[in-house]
Amino acid sequence: MPIPLIHLFTRQRRSTRIAVLGAVAVLTTTVALTSAPGTATAAVPAPPAGYHVVFSDDFNGASGAGVDTSKWQFATGHGYPGGAANWGTGEVENMTSSTANAHLNGAGQLAIKPIRDGAGNWTSARIETRSTSFAAPAGGKMVVEASIQQPNVSGAGAAGYWPAFWMLGAAARPAAATNWPGVGEIDVMEDINGRSSEFATLHCGVAPGGPCNEFSGLGSGEKGCGGCQTGYHKYTMLYDRSVSPERLAW
Repeated sequence: MPIPLIHLFTRQRRSTRIAVLGAVAVLTTTVALTSAPGTATAAVPAPPAGYHVVFSDDFNGASGAGVDTSKWQFATGHGYPGGAANWGTGEVENMTSSTANAHLNGAGQLAIKPIRDGAGNWTSARIETRSTSFAAPAGGKMVVEASIQQPNVSGAGAAGYWPAFWMLGAAARPAAATNWPGVGEIDVMEDINGRSSEFATLHCGVAPGGPCNEFSGLGSGEKGCGGCQTGYHKYTMLYDRSVSPERLAW
C-alpha cells in the first residue's frame, strides 16, 4: 500500500480533530467505524495500548486563525497543476487558502466552510498533510481517525455537497494524481448530498475494472449515519499488516 497523504475537504462547514496512530506490535483487537454522537474535544485522546501517535492535530488556537501550516498545506484552484480539471470529480468550487474557507473556531475545532458569492460562484478549502511518511509497519498496524461533524444540510439545498476525509498514495503529489488509481486511495468518510449517510472505499489498480472494480472501488457502500450531521462522530480506518492477506477495516 502506498504511503498516504491525508486530505480533508468539503463544500460546507465542518469541524474535525485528527490523529494517526502507528504500532509495531501485533494486537488482537480490531478497530471499526464507531458512531457515538458528541462534541469534539480540544485534546487528542491517548492512543490505545500498543500504539503510539505519529501525527495529530487538536486544532487549538485563536478563533479565526488558520491551520498550522507546518502540518498542513492547501490544494488550491480547480485541480492539481497538470492534473485533471475540477479535481477529476466535476467539482465546481474554487479551493482557496483563505481563513474565510478554513479556520479554527477557538474551541479546538477546524471549520471548513464553502461560500457562494452573489454571482453564484463557490469557494471552499482542501487541506493535505505536508508529511507523506504515514505507513503501517511490516507486521504491524496503522489507525487513522478523526472526529467530524458532517454538513448540517438536507433536501434540495444539499445537492452537490461532498465532505471527505481520505488518504492518497504519496506518489500522487509529484504526478498531480494522474497516476490514480494505481497510486492507491483509502476513503475513510465521504458524504454526498446531505443524505445522513457515509461511504468508506478503497481505490487501487487500474481504471476501468481492475482488482478494485474501478471506477466504483471496493468498500462499504452507502451506510446510514443518523446524527452525523448534527453531532460529532469518530471515523476510523485500520490498516492491518499482521495478517495475510493484509486487511483494511473501517
